[in-house]
Amino acid sequence: MKTTSTPNNESTMDLLEDAQSPHSLQNPPAPLHSSSSTTHTNNIDLSTLSPQDAANHLFCNSEILAPMVRASTIPLRTLALSHGASLVYTEELVDRCIMPTERILNNELGTIDYRVPKHTYSLKVQKRMAADKNNPDSKNGAILLRIDPLVEKNRLIYQVGTGESNLALAAATKVINDVYGMDVNMGCPKKFSVSGGMGSALLSDVKRACDIISTLRRNLSKPVSAKIRLLDPEDPRPTLDFVRSLIKAGANAITIHGRIVGDESHINARWSTLVEVVKQLKSTESVPIIVNGDLYTRADIREMKRRTGCDGVMLARPALYNMSLFRRGKEEGKDDGPTTTEQQDCTTNSPDTEVPLTKFQTTNHKGYYGYHSPLLHSRTSIVQEYISHCVRYRANSKNAKYVICEMMNTRRAPTNRVPFLNMAFDGGQTIQDICKCKNLDDFVKIWDVTQSIPMPGAAATAATTTAGSNANDKDGEMAPGDLHNYDDRYFLDHDKFRKERSEAVAAALAAKKSSNGAERNGNDEDEKKAEDDDCQAGAYDRPTAKRPKL
Repeated sequence: MKTTSTPNNESTMDLLEDAQSPHSLQNPPAPLHSSSSTTHTNNIDLSTLSPQDAANHLFCNSEILAPMVRASTIPLRTLALSHGASLVYTEELVDRCIMPTERILNNELGTIDYRVPKHTYSLKVQKRMAADKNNPDSKNGAILLRIDPLVEKNRLIYQVGTGESNLALAAATKVINDVYGMDVNMGCPKKFSVSGGMGSALLSDVKRACDIISTLRRNLSKPVSAKIRLLDPEDPRPTLDFVRSLIKAGANAITIHGRIVGDESHINARWSTLVEVVKQLKSTESVPIIVNGDLYTRADIREMKRRTGCDGVMLARPALYNMSLFRRGKEEGKDDGPTTTEQQDCTTNSPDTEVPLTKFQTTNHKGYYGYHSPLLHSRTSIVQEYISHCVRYRANSKNAKYVICEMMNTRRAPTNRVPFLNMAFDGGQTIQDICKCKNLDDFVKIWDVTQSIPMPGAAATAATTTAGSNANDKDGEMAPGDLHNYDDRYFLDHDKFRKERSEAVAAALAAKKSSNGAERNGNDEDEKKAEDDDCQAGAYDRPTAKRPKL
């Protein structure tokens, strides 16, 4: 696979213009029929706006790539932007993990990297990193966050996992000059997060949740938002009360996922409750409200916008299924109405004949906005593009493998939608084939990737990183790809693997507790691997307890 680089003697202006070319894979296509007030561009200086005005610019009429652990790294984020996403979120990064990182200006890749110092890992992990021949850069220490300051300008939101306002602020201060907003994760229901007082634990502690929001707002000049879940399966009042408390504390935007804690992903999102919550919020609140949960077609997106009046939508698993779902086509800024009889049956605008949401969720949407919309690109080409982005940003091959496998399966899609999802690929590739791959070159060969993405020169990177620079930055280093590890059995035999891993970790934790009675570390890697489904067993390496105390 051939990669091209921009000559270093080009002017900075030329480099910036080239990086923003609508013909580049790095830049989203110009939206159709959109007004200047709602178009998301790189040209607006958000620092001149108040936090709320900046939030309105970022979130109103937005379509957002959700924060997904291991998935929402730079290759997937830039892929989403190339298909028309308005905003992209980082994966959730825990406050204590980002604080000890080193900020590096990576002139080779044209990126800003936050690298975990090698010495903060256990000796065992250091040896594994040094011995990884397929990802040799890992020996320098893993990249926790990699940002493209040209492509992601005005489009990147950092999501922090936190349970304490002082830690949230310390993490935000670390990265705030390189991102355009801070989002607090208040929805993750997994034990490793909840036991640390993070994620959905905040849903039952509104005082602490509001303290985090108000602390960030008092000290930051950029938008602060939160992503939550529904608090009750049917009654909208608990969710309404919680959201209004966050807004009173200073939240500039809120994203609501249409499931409660305990809901499995293969069960439909609770659209009826979600719609009622958002409708009531939009009637009384002025901050942007974003909707998230099972928006697998443009018909789903249009219907949710129509019924709720929400300011934007956020896509997670549907984006992994087909990233070109972000392509709005002729609907941008204009409601052309249903295009087929089948669509009219489920999107009628008459309140007296409105189709129940439960029926809408189980309908095989057809026509211009359906499952086989002409707006969509083939899933084979989407995977090929993703691999190109992985090569461009020198992603860790193990993480790339995980994301590709997620793109190729439906195990976390709602059961009644699975029959409508086409899982075939042009080359007949299977998850078994992908799990045999050892490096990015293997993916390139299996998927017959021929396209490449040009890299900007060092001058362009330097021109966009001055504001965030500090005396501790390390300039011009060859930084490693992000280190995300998992076991192939996670996809090949998920249930058996999860059971075995849980049993092994439970035994190890019991032995550790009985031997020393030490306080359990909130970032305990083994516990995290055992308890997380989205951050699943054996899937994600984090720095160990050998990190410097903060």
